[in-house]
Amino acid sequence: MTTNLSRKEQSHERIVEVASRAIRRAGYHGVGVADIMKEAGLTHGGFYAHFASRDALLVEAMQQASRENRIDLSASMARRMAKRDSRFSAFVWSYLHDSHLESAEHGCVVAALSSEMMRQGDDVQQEARRRVKDLIAFVRTTLPDGVDAGQAEVITATMVGALQLARTLGGHAGRSLLAHTREALLQQYQPFSLT
Repeated sequence: MTTNLSRKEQSHERIVEVASRAIRRAGYHGVGVADIMKEAGLTHGGFYAHFASRDALLVEAMQQASRENRIDLSASMARRMAKRDSRFSAFVWSYLHDSHLESAEHGCVVAALSSEMMRQGDDVQQEARRRVKDLIAFVRTTLPDGVDAGQAEVITATMVGALQLARTLGGHAGRSLLAHTREALLQQYQPFSLT
């Protein structure tokens, strides 16, 4: 949290950070305004001083979750690339890492919420679509030379779906699903770099 922000700005930032974890942990409907405010150390009555509606909070929470995930993902990829992984391999291993099975609240907002996105209000749906498009665009930046850019959509869908199913299975079965998905993606899109 930036210290040169006003008290209201700091409170706003804290609410959004708490909500970004909460929506990934419990879904859109698992996020109550009173619970978010309490976890942020603020009173429920102060919510509307920060947000016009619950949906406005959800939009900002998705944006924050996406920023946090991009930072974490980029750091993980950088560590793998420093060990000579290609950008694509580093991305596949980082996104489909076993640690993401039990840490949805710190992971990809698309994987955490995609099954609920279409049942939300217009503003939340529009932001959800932006999150999906941004993820596809990011995947496109990782594609090996010679892979058609349109394959980014297929890879994104495969990885998001694999992570969701692996979380549902949990344990050994979930880890096995992630391992098989990593292997299949690397064999298909980067056959000479199966690190």
